[in-house]
Amino acid sequence: MMIRSATTLRNDYDKMVKLSQERQEPIFLTRNGEGEMVFLPIELWEKREAELDLLAESLRREQNLAAGAKTYSMQEMEALTEDVLGEG
Repeated sequence: MMIRSATTLRNDYDKMVKLSQERQEPIFLTRNGEGEMVFLPIELWEKREAELDLLAESLRREQNLAAGAKTYSMQEMEALTEDVLGEG
């Protein structure tokens, strides 16, 4: 984990960008010794957002299943698809 002061970001932005990109990890910024912000490459942020979206979707599906949502076997899905496409 990298921790730097917000002043470091202000005074040496290019170095902070390079460091964060090389290590592919966030830099935690502090002000007056207190955590204030996280600085990270956009690619890393997008990856983490995609992972969170996937986890949220997985949780939603588990909740639907626990609530009694109808599930289908592969054979049932194939039959439904054939019916919809008129191939059955």
